[in-house]
Amino acid sequence: MPVVINTNTAASIASNNLAASNAMLQRSLNRLSSGSKIVNASDDAGGVAVASRLAAASKRSAVVSANVGNAVSFLQHQDSALKTVGKILERMSELQALYADPTKSTSDTALYGTEFSALKTSLVAMTDDKVNTLDIFATAAMSVSVNDQLSTTDAVAFGLANLGSAIGTAGSSLVIDQVSNLNTAIQTIAGQRAENGAKQSVLGFQQEMLGANRINMDAAISRIMDVDVAEESTQLARYNTLVQAGTSMVAQANQSTQSALQLLRG
Repeated sequence: MPVVINTNTAASIASNNLAASNAMLQRSLNRLSSGSKIVNASDDAGGVAVASRLAAASKRSAVVSANVGNAVSFLQHQDSALKTVGKILERMSELQALYADPTKSTSDTALYGTEFSALKTSLVAMTDDKVNTLDIFATAAMSVSVNDQLSTTDAVAFGLANLGSAIGTAGSSLVIDQVSNLNTAIQTIAGQRAENGAKQSVLGFQQEMLGANRINMDAAISRIMDVDVAEESTQLARYNTLVQAGTSMVAQANQSTQSALQLLRG
């Protein structure tokens, strides 16, 4: 191999190797200090795209889950109101039976009629009850999305419980001497409570599914983005050793030209 002065190939190669090892060392340090396997998009362009999409879906799932929870809360408010309505109707039914007792005097039956009318008035007033500006006894169903795609196809309808239709306009179907109408109203409210409970059950399962899906998406994001500390620590030790060895070899390669100077002195 010729002895030259202008070109030190060994030093150039050693310097390139040192630069590469130092770059890998810096990348390993960045990963460990940030806890992220992908510090720059160039580290894994495809992984960044997938993780970003999954992160957005995970955040949407969290909000959708909260929306479903709000729908359940509304249904719970509604069920409490329906339960109260049911109790009022039961009392009105009891009053009907008392009113029909032939042994009661006219003044007695008049008193039963007075309470019956007062209860009917309270029911009519309840038809306008609201929670957060929403009608508790809604005449039209609402719907809530139950997936992170916000698909209307899979949305769950809930909240329909029309008290007005059960008791008639201004309570017109509730008359103390008309038992069948009141029995129909009681049956209607009972059906609405059953529907309410069914919707609460459906939304509860959907909320559970949303929680499980979000956990799975977060785990997938972690596999893409989070650094394996044990593995990266091993790589850090390797790159650190290479940098030290490379530094030493560059120094030795730079000294190789001294042989040419020795020849010139001779």
